[in-house]
This record gives sequence, structure tokens and C-alpha cells, in this order.
Amino acid sequence: ENDQSESSSTHASQSRLALAHDTMASSGDNVIVPRNFRLLEELERGEKGSSGVVSFGLEDLDNDSLMVNWRGTIFGPANSPFADRIYSLEITCGDSYPHAPPLVRFKTKVVLPCVNDRGVVDPRSLPVLANWGYSMTIETVLQALYNLMSQPSARRVQPEDSEY
Repeated sequence: ENDQSESSSTHASQSRLALAHDTMASSGDNVIVPRNFRLLEELERGEKGSSGVVSFGLEDLDNDSLMVNWRGTIFGPANSPFADRIYSLEITCGDSYPHAPPLVRFKTKVVLPCVNDRGVVDPRSLPVLANWGYSMTIETVLQALYNLMSQPSARRVQPEDSEY
């Protein structure tokens, strides 16, 4: 009788393990990396450069040990109202990043449907922020803004080069 109960218990444990594995595998987030390690990876990627149309890095590399304040740059897409312009952004990665999206604000004046009159990107109006997932990054956000600037729907008259 004891052997049967151990076998049943072992089977239940194996089932829970299989279910946990299936849940992890389907979520796409197999390994949870601590916040600072994740941000160090992003910093390294930003320093190496990526697509050539966006760049990013820490605002104050020497004094921001929590890696909260970042600067981003978007090079305006060719053949758009944003062409031949460089857009500067402030990016704030709070305590819950990367589980929650960063706060993003343009320093350079821009007219986009997801940006308010103070340069703040409304997280509800930019799909990458509205549907934030752990695997998304600062680069993902900047690239989404660049892609939006490339869309015909974003073709609005842009202000002269100035800051908020």
C-alpha cells in the first residue's frame, strides 16, 4: 500500500513539473534575469550600436549605479517629415523594469500621435508600451518610435528644431 502511495505522489509531482515546464516554455520567458544584469546587457548592446537608426546609453554612467536614467537618440527616417533630424529622448527605467515599461519623453520637439505637448510618450498610445512584455527592451521602444515615424499616418508638419 505504501509503494502505491509513493508512486501516486511521484506521478503527481511529475505532472506538476511537466505543467510548470509547459507553462514556462509557452510564456517565452524561460529565465528571469535580475534587473541590473538585464540593464547591463542593454547598456552593452547600446554601446555596440545596433540598427544604425537608434542609439541609447546611460545618462550618467559614473553616478547612476541603479541604471535608471537613460538617453536615447532616433535618427529621422529618410523620405519623411523627420528626415535629416536627430531626436533626443529621456528614458527612465523604474524599479519594476523590465517587468514594466520605461517612461519615455522626447527632449526634441516632435509631432506624433503618441506624444503629448510636453514630449511624453503616452504608453497607451504606443503599442510596444501598451502591450509591454519582459522580453522587450529600450531598443525595442526606440525602434517602434522610429517605425512609427516611417509610417504615412505620422506624416505631419514638424516643428523647427527646438527642445521641450
